[in-house]
Amino acid sequence: MTLTELKYCVELAKTKHFRKASENCYVSQPTLSVAIKKLEEELNVTLFERRKNDVILTPIGKKVIEIAENILKQSQMIQQITKDEFSEVTEVNIGAIYTIGPYLLPSMIKKLNQQAPYIRLTIEENYTHELAKKLQSGELDIILIAEPFDEKNIEKMALYEEPFVAALPSHHKMVGQKTIDLKSIEDDVVFLLGAGHCFRDQVLEAYPNLNHSGYQSHPLQKTLEGSSLETIRYMVASGAGLTILPCTAVQENNNELLVYKPLTMPVPKRKVIMAWRKSFPRTKLLKLFQELLLSIDLTCTEKN
Repeated sequence: MTLTELKYCVELAKTKHFRKASENCYVSQPTLSVAIKKLEEELNVTLFERRKNDVILTPIGKKVIEIAENILKQSQMIQQITKDEFSEVTEVNIGAIYTIGPYLLPSMIKKLNQQAPYIRLTIEENYTHELAKKLQSGELDIILIAEPFDEKNIEKMALYEEPFVAALPSHHKMVGQKTIDLKSIEDDVVFLLGAGHCFRDQVLEAYPNLNHSGYQSHPLQKTLEGSSLETIRYMVASGAGLTILPCTAVQENNNELLVYKPLTMPVPKRKVIMAWRKSFPRTKLLKLFQELLLSIDLTCTEKN
C-alpha cells in the first residue's frame, strides 16, 4: 500500500470516473486503474463497483476512502513541516469569499509585508462551500468567511461585525430619507448577487420580501447573477436599480451618481471570521495571522 495508490483512490471516489481521476492525477488511465486494482487485491476487497460510464464506492470502499483522506492530510502536514524547517520562505494558502477579499485582504497584505516579508501568500477567492472543502483537504490553510459556518475539525475566530447599507442612484426618490426601509420595497429593482453567495442569503434572510420583488424577474438581474459587488455598484450608479452592500464595500463617494444610506433598525449585520483546521501544525503562523487580522481597523466595523 502506497500514498500514491491512496491518492488515486481518493481522486476516483471524488470524480467517480477513471479518465477524469487520471487526468487530475496527471497519469494515464491504465496506470491509475492498475494501481487501484493492485491495492484492492492486496487488501482482498472491492473498493469500487465498476459500471459502464462511472464507478460507485462499495460500503467498505467508503470506510477506506475516509481513512485514506486523513492519511493524505497527515502526509501533507509532514511535508509542509519539513519544507518550512529548511526554507527561508514560508508558503501560506489563504481563501476568502468574494464579498470579503477585496476589502480585507489589501490591509492584511500590507501589514504582512511589513511584519513578515518571508511569508509567500497564495490567495484564492471562492464560495464558502468551496473554500470549506479546500480547507478540509489541506489545499488551503486559512479561510476568511462569514458566519454561520460550522464544520467538523475546524477552529474559528471572530474578526469583526459589519452592518449592511443601501446603495441608491443619486436621483432615486428615497435619497432624501435618513434611512432606507427595504421591508417596504415594492416596485424597485433590487440587485443581488447570484445563488451560492452567502451575502445574498443573508440579505434575503433580513428582507424576505425581496424574494417576491421585481428584481427576480428583471432581465438585468439574470445578467448580474455571477457578477461582483463592484459590477452591481456600477449598475446602481447607472440608475438601473438599488442594492445592499456590507459596509466595508462602501468606498469614498467620488461618484456623483451614487448615494449610500443607512438601513432602518434593526440593521442587519454579518460576522466575519477566520477559520483553520484544528490539526494545522504551524501554531506560530496561526498566531501571527490572528494578531495581524485583529489589528486591522476597517471603517464602520465593530470588534467582537
